[in-house]
Amino acid sequence: MASGATPEQLGEPLDRAREQGADAERLAQVERARTLALRVQELMSRQHSRQTGLAALIDTARELTRPYDLGSLLNVIARRARFLLGLDMAWLSIHAPTGGESVVHAADGHVSMVSVGMRVPTSGGLGNLVTERAAPVWTSDYLNEDEIPRTDTTHGAVRAEGLRAVLGVPLRRDATILGVLYVGHRQVRPFTADEITLMSSLGDLAAVAIEKAQRLGQAQEEVSELRLDASRAEDSFTSAQQLNLISTRLIDLVLCGGDLHALMNEAGELLKGTLLVRDPSGTNLTATHIPDLDEAELRKAAMGTRPGRKPVMTPSGTWVCPISAGEELLGTLILATDGPLDEQQTQIIALTAQVAAVSLLLQQSTSLAELQVRSEVFQDLIHGEQLSARQLDDRARRLAVDLSVPHVLVVARPESDPQGRGAFWASSYAHQRSGLKSVESDGIVLLLPGADAGATGRTVATEFTAALGHPVTVGSAGPVTSAKALSEAFQEAQRCLDALTALGSTGGAASSRELGFLGLLLSDEPNAGGFVSDTVGPVLEYDAQQGTELTRTLETYFSLGGSATRTADALHVHPNTVARRLERITELLGERWQDSTQRLEVQIALRLNRIRHTVRARGGGLPARR
Repeated sequence: MASGATPEQLGEPLDRAREQGADAERLAQVERARTLALRVQELMSRQHSRQTGLAALIDTARELTRPYDLGSLLNVIARRARFLLGLDMAWLSIHAPTGGESVVHAADGHVSMVSVGMRVPTSGGLGNLVTERAAPVWTSDYLNEDEIPRTDTTHGAVRAEGLRAVLGVPLRRDATILGVLYVGHRQVRPFTADEITLMSSLGDLAAVAIEKAQRLGQAQEEVSELRLDASRAEDSFTSAQQLNLISTRLIDLVLCGGDLHALMNEAGELLKGTLLVRDPSGTNLTATHIPDLDEAELRKAAMGTRPGRKPVMTPSGTWVCPISAGEELLGTLILATDGPLDEQQTQIIALTAQVAAVSLLLQQSTSLAELQVRSEVFQDLIHGEQLSARQLDDRARRLAVDLSVPHVLVVARPESDPQGRGAFWASSYAHQRSGLKSVESDGIVLLLPGADAGATGRTVATEFTAALGHPVTVGSAGPVTSAKALSEAFQEAQRCLDALTALGSTGGAASSRELGFLGLLLSDEPNAGGFVSDTVGPVLEYDAQQGTELTRTLETYFSLGGSATRTADALHVHPNTVARRLERITELLGERWQDSTQRLEVQIALRLNRIRHTVRARGGGLPARR
């Protein structure tokens, strides 16, 4: 023993004693000495193995204190576990936070199925016994072991690896089982108590290291999040500073007298694009022109804008942002740019819209007193029956409107305008067209340049309705070329508006001329000649130029109830002649001259024409009024 003899060498003294013929007592003494020597040698060997194992465990513990990330740490644990007992394979699985399964995170020495990412059910199997007992579970021959329940996943992996001896120890941290550490051998072998204790100690050390790595990972994630938050906060602060400087720059521009066009040019340089401002009716308020705009697309986007909304981008890349003051929509900001916009540039669009609102409100407040005076003077003119011609002319000069140029007077009644947006729109509309505006009890009165009362009224109705989103009924009169005629034109336009309402034509527009004979009756100065000319003038002119009898044929045709045959008899002409004359009349008056309403107007016009000729033949004339 002192020389380090092997068990075979320790049996040589017994063999020599037998060869020398030693007696039984002597042989018994030598046999006992050999047995004691073998026992002492086994104890020494176990002690050496224990010391070697503890040294390896200490070395492993030292290695586990290094700052590994979780994945690298688990690989180190698997490799150390395999070599600690000199086995063929080691792997470990961590229980999923949601429960129900355990996931293999590291493996060493595997050749087939047991790989990282394999999911092992926690119900049944050797690992489940380890978790339930919170203690090691082992078998010297797994494939022939009947007492350990099996799962398809674990059993299939063990068979594929050819493992026989398997040991599983818990990765235990206080009362919590984090997972299971497995070691296996491809030959049948028992596990000694020292080996099981050693592997259990490694499991406890590994659990501490895993928890530390998890906490370190969480701390690193939190630090990364804090750094990211700090970076975002810094970026946000920098962006806020830049936006504040831009806001100050744009507001100073407006307060120093810069108009809307100058504001758009300044903001356009910041956004590297072209800006355009439109009022709620879609009329451009700046001189900027943006080519190739998809108007249908813009209208759709503008309809979706409401006060306080953020900018929106159309499918073609044009940006649209509402310009508002509180809940009142003042207009729309349109941006055309070649490149995409970042978050800060999007905020600059909204900021520009706010400053544009300030500019528009300043313009309104600046001109409010002037508009109020002009509105009051305009009211005096349209209600000026008691004013002298000199007083009327004096008030007209104060309006700075040239009434010698033809103007049309329009009375518009919004059918639904709870927020009074119509008055604001009308002020803007009249200002843009060098006209006047006044608010009456039942409508809004506009005086606009123009010579066609009907066309002007229809334009106002269309644009007013589009701006408010509600029907607007419009009556119009004119043209007028003097201050004295304004009062009569206002009354005539008001009667046209009342006539449209009485006829159930809410939301329509008409002048006395468009109302036909009804307009003739409503007019303060009935223009019978104008009515005749508008209704049957083409027929009268054709007879005068061609020497035909279309007018006489038409009068006879109506007097005989619209019978072409009886008309031919009365005129002593062939029916085909009457048919050709009626065809010519249709060419001159249009296809609908025989419709009920137009038919009546044609008959009235023919009757008035006959009366005019009769009166003139007697040397008289139609009175100007009746």
